[in-house]
Amino acid sequence: MPTTHTPPSTVHATRTVEFKVWRGDSQGGEFKSYSVEVTDGMVVLDCIHRIQADQANDLAVRWNCKAGKCGSCSAEINGNPKLMCMTRMDTLPQGEPVRVEPMRSFPSIRDLVTDVSWNFRAKKKIKPFKPRKPDNADGSWTMYQIDVDRVQEFRKCIECFLCQDVCHVLRDHHKHDEFIGPRLLMYTAMLEMNPLDTESRVADLKHHDGIGYCNIGKCCTKVCPEHIGITDNAIIPMKERVVDEFYDPLTRLFRMFKPR
Repeated sequence: MPTTHTPPSTVHATRTVEFKVWRGDSQGGEFKSYSVEVTDGMVVLDCIHRIQADQANDLAVRWNCKAGKCGSCSAEINGNPKLMCMTRMDTLPQGEPVRVEPMRSFPSIRDLVTDVSWNFRAKKKIKPFKPRKPDNADGSWTMYQIDVDRVQEFRKCIECFLCQDVCHVLRDHHKHDEFIGPRLLMYTAMLEMNPLDTESRVADLKHHDGIGYCNIGKCCTKVCPEHIGITDNAIIPMKERVVDEFYDPLTRLFRMFKPR
């Protein structure tokens, strides 16, 4: 008799998971419970969409690409700042409710959507890129690959603002008027480390941007979905520049005798 081959089963294991989703607005709210049928491969955003489709059509949630590149679906999952589209259900504790709430460092708009516009307003206050005169007759500049590599890492930022959300200075102490946060400190570093730039932002880092508030706990680096070395490669070098500029005794002595 000819041998028959049974095709692999396409049936996925299904389990019921309880979700506790924050519902409310700037005036207040509460967690509401929803039961979701979860199958293999689902992420938290899939479950939120299923709740939205079947149980709570008015649930507000911000998302776009569902591929971890737009930074829109930032939220707090079981108290941890994460992208909902990149948090697989099989990585969360089994048999326990999944708690989903909006980022705490920013004002609530409705449900899981927060107002992150402060980040863009603060970004506008940072001195923009100011290039030196072109190196070549055709109006171009000469730039070495090592310099490109140094700042290219920072350009991977998707502005999900998870680093801003986890930062205790913004999250717990609400120093938004005095501290620009790790994302914008990294943006400043990207400008400062560009060899074509002639602007100086070191004084602003000390006097206006609040870099001294950062205690380099690396919580921002730990939550970055792009795995950018925010603390080691951006914030610490900027802190060193502030120290060199304002606290180094030789620099201060040089200033005393520098002709005015």
